Amino acid sequence: MIKIIKNFVLVFIALTSFSVMAEFNALSTKQVQEKMSQGVAVIDIRRQDEYDKYGIIPGAHKLTFFDGRGNHNAQKWLADFSSIVKGKDTPFILVCAHANRTKVVGNFLSNKVGYKNVFELEGGIINGWIDKDLATTKIKAGTSKPWYKLW
Repeated sequence: MIKIIKNFVLVFIALTSFSVMAEFNALSTKQVQEKMSQGVAVIDIRRQDEYDKYGIIPGAHKLTFFDGRGNHNAQKWLADFSSIVKGKDTPFILVCAHANRTKVVGNFLSNKVGYKNVFELEGGIINGWIDKDLATTKIKAGTSKPWYKLW
């Protein structure tokens, strides 16, 4: 367990070491819905076990960044990502469980890779979508429970 935490901390430091001035914006649920209606891609970076438990936002792309141990393959992930987001000026929205991993990945994409229109769902899928009674592929709209009652 210590090794997992240590790996995650090292990755976090490496990806965010110069990301203090990121061009990276958190969007409210309503803003995400507006951007989705304009055709902006939503990229869900959670793990498969999280998709299985909570589902995903309908229409979102599943593209796991960190595995359960905090490891990642940024080069492979970027290759898959570039098939969805075609250019560095193309806007996209990142989603994870609580908007922690999206901050790491968003800052990496903005500062290190050079993407210009990077957004995240404020609060992640738990606090920014499910708690707003919005549907996922596993939860019907209006039937969700507060995040702390999901398990």
